[in-house]
Amino acid sequence: AKLGISPGAALSAVAPAIVEDEEIHPRLVAYDEHIQRTLVPFTESCTALGSEMESVGANIGEVWDAVRGIVELGTKCKKPADVPTGLQPHLKPCQDAMAKIRSARIDRKFDWHLKAIMEMLACVSWVVMSPPPSPANFVKDTIGASDFWANKVRKEYKGNDKEGPAHVKFCDTMKAMVLDLSAYLKEYHLSGLAWNPHGKDLSDAKVGEASKPAAAAPKAAPTTAAAASAGSGAGIFTELKKKQTGDGSSAATGLKKVSRDQQTWRKEFKNPGGDVPKPTSAPVAAPKPAVAKFGAKKPLGPPKCEYQDRGCKWNVENQTKDTCEGGVCKVEVTDVKQQVYIYKCENVTIQIIGKCKSVILDSCTKCGVVFDNVISACEVVNCKRVQVQATGACPSFSIDKTDGIVVHLSNEAISESSFVTSKSSEMNVSWPDDAGEIKEAPIPEQFMHKMVNGSVTSQVSDLYH
Repeated sequence: AKLGISPGAALSAVAPAIVEDEEIHPRLVAYDEHIQRTLVPFTESCTALGSEMESVGANIGEVWDAVRGIVELGTKCKKPADVPTGLQPHLKPCQDAMAKIRSARIDRKFDWHLKAIMEMLACVSWVVMSPPPSPANFVKDTIGASDFWANKVRKEYKGNDKEGPAHVKFCDTMKAMVLDLSAYLKEYHLSGLAWNPHGKDLSDAKVGEASKPAAAAPKAAPTTAAAASAGSGAGIFTELKKKQTGDGSSAATGLKKVSRDQQTWRKEFKNPGGDVPKPTSAPVAAPKPAVAKFGAKKPLGPPKCEYQDRGCKWNVENQTKDTCEGGVCKVEVTDVKQQVYIYKCENVTIQIIGKCKSVILDSCTKCGVVFDNVISACEVVNCKRVQVQATGACPSFSIDKTDGIVVHLSNEAISESSFVTSKSSEMNVSWPDDAGEIKEAPIPEQFMHKMVNGSVTSQVSDLYH
C-alpha cells in the first residue's frame, strides 16, 4: 500500500527542517560561552566600582574580542611557519586595547586593581606560544601573580560591609575568568592555537575580517516539534532521532548482519533448480601493524638554542653531544632579567655565561649545567643523573622528581645556598674546604617522624650522622 504522500510533498515538508544558518565552529561557540559565562560578570563587577573601572572593564572586553578574532582565524587558516610573525598584524587590536589599560589614569585607590589586571593580561600570550608548557598551564600560572595584588585588595576591604563586597567580587570574577579560560584551552587548544590544515594561508586573511561574537542560540519554538511529528518526512526523521540514546545507539544497534546465504527471499531459494549459495566465512582480519613496546624511547625533537623576547627566556631544547661542538652548548646571557629553560637534553654540557634570573633543568638525562651567578634559584625537575655547578652565587636549589644529582658549590655559594627537595633520590652536594680539597656529602632523603605534643616533628635519619 502507498503512503499517500507524493515525492514533491515529502520534499517540501523536509526542506524547512534542513535549511539552517551557517554553523559556527565548535571552538568559537565554546569561546563565546566562555565570554558570556565569565567575562560579562567580570566587566559588570568593574562597572560596579565606578566609571573609571568601567572603562577598564570595557577595554578588557576588547582584548577578549580580539583574541576571539584570532581563534576564528585558526578555524579558517593553515598554521604558518612562524606563528608569532604571522599573527603580528592581527594582534594589533589586542595590543591597542592593552595599551589603553596600561596608560589609564585612575584614582590611586585602584592601583592594586590595575596591577592585578596587568598581571592577569599576561595570559593573553597563549595565542602565540607553543609547549612546553601547555597553554592551559601557562594561563593557570598567571593566577599567582595576579592574586598577589588581588589579595591586597581583599585584605584592604575586609570587614567593609559598604564597599567590600564589590571589590571582593571584582577579585573573584577575575580569577574565575582565568580559570575558565584555562579549562577552555585544555579542551580546544591543548598544544597551542588550533589551526585548520585544509584552510587558506594566513597571509591571505585580512586584518579585522573576524565576525562578532554570536549571541546565545534561542531555544526552538514548540511549534517546530509539533509540526515535525505531524506525519511528514521531517516528522519521521525526528522520531528516529528520538530513538537514539546518548551514546548514539539506536533500535538496530547490536543486531547481527544477515549474510547472503541467509536471505531466503532471493531467487536461488525460490527456484528448486537454483544453487543455494554456500555460507561465507567471516572475513579474516588484516594483521595489525607492529606496535612499539611499552616504555620504548621516543626520538628527540629538533634541537633549539634561541632567545625569546616574550618572557625574557632562553630556550635550550633537545641538545645532545652530536648537536653541539665539542659536546658543549653555550648560552650568553646579556641581561639579569633573562632566565634559561633547558628541556630534554641528553649527554651534553650547558654552559651559561653571565648573570641571569633563574635556571630551570627539565626532563634531562646525563647532563651537566655550569653557570656563573643566579639571582633567584636553580630548579631541577624530572631529571636523571645530572650535575649542576655554580661558579658564583645561587641562593636556592629546588630538586623535584629527580634520580641522581650532584650539586657543586663554589666558596661564594657555600654560606648562602639552600636546598628544597621532594620525591628525589641519590642527591649529593660537593664543596671546597679551607684547604682547597673537594668534599662531598649526601642530601638526606630518609627521615624519622614523631608525634610530640599533638604535632608531627621530623629528624634526619641516623644513617646520615
